[in-house]
Amino acid sequence: MNRVLIVEDDAWLAEHYQRVCKRAGFETRHAPNAVDAMMMIDDDAPEVIILDMLLAATTGLTLLHELQSYGDLAHIPVIVCTNSAKDIDSALLQPYGVRRVLDKTIMHPDDLVAAIRSVIA
Repeated sequence: MNRVLIVEDDAWLAEHYQRVCKRAGFETRHAPNAVDAMMMIDDDAPEVIILDMLLAATTGLTLLHELQSYGDLAHIPVIVCTNSAKDIDSALLQPYGVRRVLDKTIMHPDDLVAAIRSVIA
C-alpha cells in the first residue's frame, strides 16, 4: 500500500485529504507543520508528500530545503496543494522534488488522487 504524508495546517482540509486518499486505497499520515513532518519522514518515509506551502510557523519551502539536504529523502515526490498556485512557477520547484502544483481553490478531490497516482506510477 502506498504511503502518503499530508503536511497541512488546516485540520479540516487535512482530514478531507485523508478521507479522499484512504478511499483511493492509500495509507495516510498527517503532519500539521514542517517539524512534525520531518520527524514522521525520519521515522517512516512516505512514497508521496502532499504539501501546503503556507504552513503555520514555517513554510513548505522550509520542508523542501530540508528534504533536499538528505540524499535518501530527496527522491520523495512532492505534490504542492496551495491557495497561491497561480503565483508559483512549478519549474522553479522541480529541483526540490515537486512534481505537481494543485490549486486548492479550484481542485476536485479526484485531482489529488490523479496527481498521487501520476507521481508513483
